[in-house]
Amino acid sequence: MIDLRSDTVTRPTDAMRAAMAAAPVGDDVYAEDPTIGELEARVAALLGHEAGLFCATGSLANVLGVAQHVAPGQEVLCDSGAHIARAEMGAHGALTGVTMRTWVTPDGRVDPAGVEALFSPDAGPYLVSTACVEVENTHNFGGGTIQPLAALESLAALCRDAGVRMHLDGARLWNAHVATGVPLATYGGLFDTVSVCFSKGLGAPVGSVLVGPAEAMSSARVLRKRLGGGWRQAGLLAAACLHALDHHVERLADDHAGARAFADAVRAAGVAVTEPETNIVVVPTGAHPAAEVVARASERGVRISAVGARVVRAVTHLDVTTARCADAGAVLGEILGA
Repeated sequence: MIDLRSDTVTRPTDAMRAAMAAAPVGDDVYAEDPTIGELEARVAALLGHEAGLFCATGSLANVLGVAQHVAPGQEVLCDSGAHIARAEMGAHGALTGVTMRTWVTPDGRVDPAGVEALFSPDAGPYLVSTACVEVENTHNFGGGTIQPLAALESLAALCRDAGVRMHLDGARLWNAHVATGVPLATYGGLFDTVSVCFSKGLGAPVGSVLVGPAEAMSSARVLRKRLGGGWRQAGLLAAACLHALDHHVERLADDHAGARAFADAVRAAGVAVTEPETNIVVVPTGAHPAAEVVARASERGVRISAVGARVVRAVTHLDVTTARCADAGAVLGEILGA
């Protein structure tokens, strides 16, 4: 079975497992786990921020990050296809009282002028006040698209002038960094808080890190505990993330090559597909219902995801070679071209 449902299906390598087994640990609720401390400090420095907080998931990191900027009853603005709006089970409203308004784009790339038109930062007693703008880079449901640096810089300037904070969902920021060569700190420095994930393309079994000002991370730590996210000797998991930083970042280029091979194979069957920018390929299924396409592909040994009524997605990762990605693309092409 060629499993391209998500890069979350990756399994830790033998070397990563060895690093986990050898990790020094302590009680992180007491802030005494040295491996977690190393990871938090290292990621914060990479992204140009003061402090970090290790979390079990990217969804938790996003909830904690947005909550540092948005009080109950205020709003965060984001793309209609953003993970925080579409794939976090309504957690921001249900758990922290955050409301949300969205803009619409064809591929997830942010339009600063369009976002500015939604600003309502000083609404008085009449409208919901805009407290934060959230951006996703790369954009998952947009097809792994990369946010243009110039657009992010323009948006950051607009937000600063309006007194609106910014949160970056950088679950796959590593992919944007490898594809463009833009330093992580350049991306990170434009935002007040940033979350990055280790359990996707980097191949760790668990873990995301939220970074930002030390005071905000201290507040986020309290909220993490309140939501049941305190953990003890989690340095075993942090060690996997540190190993991934050392060994799995640059190799993301291989996943990008696999995505191109997949798309080329689909295209060779006469099916239109946009050239992927990173490791995600989104394919319209035309007259074929997406669920039917997913089922037929699975029968032929290829697992992909339905992300719309007539849209499927394949995500390449370190557990599948470029050649196998091409094989999977050929299968999908045959199904859609029939």
